[in-house]
Amino acid sequence: MRFLRRNSADTEAPATEPAAEGTDSTRTAGKGRPTPKRREAQGRRSGPVPPPPRTQREAFKRMRGNKVSKEERRAAATERRQRMMAGDDKYLLPRDRGPLKAYIRDLVDSRRNLMGLFMPLAILVFVALLTPSLAVQRYATLATTFMLIAMIIEGLILGRIVTRKVREKFPTEPIKGISIGWYSFIRASQLRRLRVPKPRVKPGDAIK
Repeated sequence: MRFLRRNSADTEAPATEPAAEGTDSTRTAGKGRPTPKRREAQGRRSGPVPPPPRTQREAFKRMRGNKVSKEERRAAATERRQRMMAGDDKYLLPRDRGPLKAYIRDLVDSRRNLMGLFMPLAILVFVALLTPSLAVQRYATLATTFMLIAMIIEGLILGRIVTRKVREKFPTEPIKGISIGWYSFIRASQLRRLRVPKPRVKPGDAIK
């Protein structure tokens, strides 16, 4: 019995202590600073400055993404409108940018064109068609036909004059006569007070 007890005592394995050092070595050291908030992290991001918006719809989308107030949106829209009317290239549409387009607008704005009555003429025809008198409708249609023919002829003449002067002013620029003529026609067919940007010259001014 003693032999069995001694053997049992001898066979008992001593309790092993947990390796504290091993567990400590697996722990990662702390950052030593609090985790920055999302707004602060986004504010610290650096990158290229985005270009100005090309259209009002793009500007509205950008403002909605920034979550600005209504007063700020109105102020920004008013400022863009003013700069666009003043002829600032950064706020103009791509079709209106550049010194070449500005020169075309000056040439058109310095002339008194019959095409400027296109919109009032369209309103007059619409009102005449609503009248029950067939005689009024007949005369309005006849007058409108003659006016449209005159406007088309004037537009062709204006396009040729503007194209010639633009080629003299910008001899190194690739100029397409159809594009210049159409741009001149659209500008001349608008009422003077509704043209965007606003005319910089008065009718009769000499454009060099």
